[in-house]
Amino acid sequence: MRKLILLAFIFITSNEAFAQNVPQGFDLSNYGVRIEPDKRVMLVLATLEAARTKSEAGESVPVINTSLSADGVKFREQLKSDMAALNEDLRAKISQFVIAYKSRNPDKTDAQLVAPFISMAYALTPVPELADPVVTSDLPGNLLDVLDFAPLVRDFYRRSSFSGNVNDYIKIYQKAADGNLRGSAREMVSDLLGYLHTKPQLFYAEKIKTETQKGKSKTAKISNVESRSRERRFFIVPELLAPVGDINFLNIKDDYFVVLPAETDLTFSEVRRGFLQFVIDPLVLNSSKDIAAIRDSIKLLLDERRKADPKASPDVYLTISRSLVAAIDAKQNESIRNRIATEQSRENITRAKTVDEKKAVSAILEKYKAEQADETLLQLSEDYDKGAILVFYFAEQLGSVEDSGFDIASSMREMLLSFDAAKESGRYAKYADARKRAVAAREERKKNPTATMIAENPVTTRLLEITKVIDSKNYAQAATELKALLTTNPAEPRIFYNIGRVASLSAESLTDEEQQKAKLLEAKVAFENVLRIAQKQQIDAALLSLSYVALAKLYEFYDDRTYAMGIYDAAIKVGRVTGGAYDEALAAKARLIKEQ
Repeated sequence: MRKLILLAFIFITSNEAFAQNVPQGFDLSNYGVRIEPDKRVMLVLATLEAARTKSEAGESVPVINTSLSADGVKFREQLKSDMAALNEDLRAKISQFVIAYKSRNPDKTDAQLVAPFISMAYALTPVPELADPVVTSDLPGNLLDVLDFAPLVRDFYRRSSFSGNVNDYIKIYQKAADGNLRGSAREMVSDLLGYLHTKPQLFYAEKIKTETQKGKSKTAKISNVESRSRERRFFIVPELLAPVGDINFLNIKDDYFVVLPAETDLTFSEVRRGFLQFVIDPLVLNSSKDIAAIRDSIKLLLDERRKADPKASPDVYLTISRSLVAAIDAKQNESIRNRIATEQSRENITRAKTVDEKKAVSAILEKYKAEQADETLLQLSEDYDKGAILVFYFAEQLGSVEDSGFDIASSMREMLLSFDAAKESGRYAKYADARKRAVAAREERKKNPTATMIAENPVTTRLLEITKVIDSKNYAQAATELKALLTTNPAEPRIFYNIGRVASLSAESLTDEEQQKAKLLEAKVAFENVLRIAQKQQIDAALLSLSYVALAKLYEFYDDRTYAMGIYDAAIKVGRVTGGAYDEALAAKARLIKEQ
């Protein structure tokens, strides 16, 4: 018990040490952000869960069976139990609709089939009425395809136990969201607004012309212009029944909704763009006079682009908004990665013992920054291909915002009026070489994701050499070389991780029980050392994630499943980072839940 308490303390403090520096007292509501489940979405997806069909073996199986997070799998089982007594006639009608809809869309995955139903939920009025929209002519086609599901949703709400349990479900959703979503939301909002030096516009003043009758006259009227203020809100909607990895974004008038699994890490997710849209949209609308001055030149660029891609939007305002959002996303991403790399390089230079080692660290940092610049240009090019034809221009303009620290709202006028259409025609072709380098770098990262360390130091080169020894299965030599490297770098977490990895691999080939136990203990101690180091300094998120999962596997081996599940939870909270073990932790936790 003492051992378990000690390790539990390590896990808690290591996560705290890894947390980003969000200002104290940072309240999301001050920035228009709300994190709360939506009963309509919960209800619509719960109704979908009621649809059943027969397998080839004659068993009753779900018509739509999406992959869920660990918490989602658990909630699905609870919902299945709660709905066991659902009226069979209603279940049959629900099943018939969903089966027919799925048969009409044979090329879509279950996750893709669910997306229109989420949109449909927001077309309905709040519970308990759940009334259809008054006007349907302007609804997108994929939503109209599922709108006839609404009467079944209303029946499900009235005739199932959902309405009686919904408040308990809300508590489950909020608890799941508080585990990771709220913290990463604060980091995302803080990082993006810090980069833009701004705050979102939470109220939009709209001028409306009104007419009142003049005195007793039946024809004479008095015209007035009234100013009405509309509140703007950004909702992050945790949904346990949302497919893992899927993010659904909707903009309904002044409200922006992002529906996603409750365990999503928002730091580098698609949610960033949704929030940036929330911030940028009113700035573009407020700049209508300045946009009018350059409208014709942008229109010419759009017309030229539409010759190559007829699907590109002809809307000037939409093009400006999309291009600016895409540019901010790419440039802020590059900025934060370079900042982290620079901080790590400073630490590595401090630890370096010779001038040559310090120069090597600096050279690697410069190489890394060059690679990041190429990656940004590739990302901008991908957005250009999607219709954001001003993305290169705004990315260039953002450089002055970064350097000056000015609020982007105060910089919008200058950014727009500095636009020169003649300079934009050759932008895409100009960066062809950078795109080729970035594509090659991406392919290299896919082949060896764990080998890419931000701002490598000389230890990295040696570790890569030892990795080749490990790959050749010469574990004894690898262990000897790792321990020798550790003597000169006693606080390097990557060395401890590789010592643990080699010990685990060695244990697999041993038949002597005592020798195997000794190797597994060596592995356990090494992985725990990674976590101890994380208490004192920020370490690579992927390394932290991998260490959690490796340690959890050891506890699984010794049949301590409860504690293994807790460690998998710690890995999940780190989030889906490149080179990490997020998906593996999710799958392992889901498997343990099923085996309970």
